[in-house]
Amino acid sequence: MRTGSTLWHWPIRLVCGILAVLVLLPVGAQALQPEEILILANRRFDKGVALARYYARRRGIPKENRLLLDLPENEVCTRDDYNRRVAAPVRAYLKAVKPPRRIRCLVLMIGMPLKVAPSESARQEIEKALNARESALKARMDQPDHGDAGVGTDDLARELAAVRQRLSEEKVRRDQRASLDSELSVVLAPELPLGGWIENPFYVPFRNRTPAVPKKEVLMVARLDGPNATSVKRIIDDAIRVESIGLRGIAYFDARWPMGPDPGKSAYRQYDRAIHQTARQIERAGRMPVVVDDTQALFQHGQCPDAALYCGWYSLARYVDAFDWKAGAVGFHIASSECTTLKQADSQVWCKRMIEDGICATIGPVGEPYLQSFPMPELFFGFLTEGVLSLAECYTLSLPFLSWKMVLIGDPLYRPFSISP
Repeated sequence: MRTGSTLWHWPIRLVCGILAVLVLLPVGAQALQPEEILILANRRFDKGVALARYYARRRGIPKENRLLLDLPENEVCTRDDYNRRVAAPVRAYLKAVKPPRRIRCLVLMIGMPLKVAPSESARQEIEKALNARESALKARMDQPDHGDAGVGTDDLARELAAVRQRLSEEKVRRDQRASLDSELSVVLAPELPLGGWIENPFYVPFRNRTPAVPKKEVLMVARLDGPNATSVKRIIDDAIRVESIGLRGIAYFDARWPMGPDPGKSAYRQYDRAIHQTARQIERAGRMPVVVDDTQALFQHGQCPDAALYCGWYSLARYVDAFDWKAGAVGFHIASSECTTLKQADSQVWCKRMIEDGICATIGPVGEPYLQSFPMPELFFGFLTEGVLSLAECYTLSLPFLSWKMVLIGDPLYRPFSISP
């Protein structure tokens, strides 16, 4: 897991203060409603179309809030297919919607692509630039005298570190690979650059920055997807049933180190501390019992019965089946590529395997997202356990970047703690 070029700096107490204020705001105008959802389905995948009808019926979403798209049955779509077959019809639909009717959230049904590939020319340009820099760096490192008289080892080390930093920044800036979901969150702003991430204007810590994209051009996006249609129907049914009785169980948090002092500039330590803070936040709220593991080993098989909430790290594309998921459970695992596929039978990525094992909602990246791109757990689980906002709203308020790699899987209207806000 890389940290990228922008470290996550945000005072924990200030975040908690913002959270306390936001959940007390009058949210009647904010809370997502069924009529504000547009369902996207691939007409070539019959089960996805059928599930779109089923979800709309269960949630009372109007029939006109469904859009069938013509796409290959593949987890990856080309940039051209995205532009012509996804973005263009979605924009046309949204522009035709007249007030007071409005669409605030898109739901992608199983059968829709998961990822958008970069254009071929962009890929070649990136590879050429990176290869040239790497070759020059390697040639210089191979020279016994470093190639320059009077250049000491410390000077060279600093220069190499600077080159690597620029290389990392360039890689992010030029990266056109994205999840379809994240790309669609800014579909109303086609003038945005394709490469790199876009700061999310709804992300709480960015609230005072000048936004790269106006809030009115940002959509919430969620996905009802999984290894098969049966798992998707189960997610829909579990969310609706658990919403009526409230989510019960145990919250598990898997940190890597004991809770320590202020971690300074270490992104890894900051995120680990955030996991601890989230656990304390839920424990203080008295929602459910909380279990924290602060060793580098992950929870192991059988150690997490009655799992209702989860956040932890790090086991790259190797799911550890430690959990007996309660119906309606929500959780995510922090690793670089845990949503690269939801369909490959032999894959052990966490999103796919958690869905197979019974989780109701999860989050993951379709490629290397860099650590600071993950939702901030204090905000996500804080809003979720308050019981006021929907799953999609909790995700949107805690997600740093758009037009990037992250995916939310679950019913966007799901409010697992709605009976006791």
